[in-house]
Amino acid sequence: MWGRKLDANGNVTLRIDGTVKWFDPGRGFGFVVSEDGGPDILLHANVLRNFGQSSVADGAKISILAQTTQRGVQAVEVVAVESVISTDSPGLDDFKSLSAEDLRSTPLEPARVKWFNKDKGFGFANVFGGTDDVFIHVEVLRASGLADLQPGEAVALRVIDGRRGKMASEVSTWETALNDRTGG
Repeated sequence: MWGRKLDANGNVTLRIDGTVKWFDPGRGFGFVVSEDGGPDILLHANVLRNFGQSSVADGAKISILAQTTQRGVQAVEVVAVESVISTDSPGLDDFKSLSAEDLRSTPLEPARVKWFNKDKGFGFANVFGGTDDVFIHVEVLRASGLADLQPGEAVALRVIDGRRGKMASEVSTWETALNDRTGG
């Protein structure tokens, strides 16, 4: 926990670092476990949407603001979601010849999701201003701290040329890409 403050109603708000225990976009909620221990913290889909994401991967590192309510501890704001990209090369064959530094050096590009099927394990997006489909593998999505994508969702992608065409090496929220460009 990084600190506490009182809101206008006198409610104590705590900043908490933790890990996503699980999140189900279909049910509209999930839980966070604080790295300091304590009860599970409810993470509602609306709180996550206010951060600019529709899902978050199980096991992702997360910083939230939380309050104790009559129903238990609940997140009231998402501050940050840390991608779970390892420093090793991703397991997909197209990435094996690239280092983590090579992958991170490609620019974030604004894109819109065409479709994504979590059960099939992949989907496609289009970078704004381009006509090529960009392949998104579910493992790349998970490594980026996300669990699912919705058609029409605005995202930012790091794109590489794979053996079969363009593919995402990282997926992030639209807001993350805007902050990276503006230094915010």
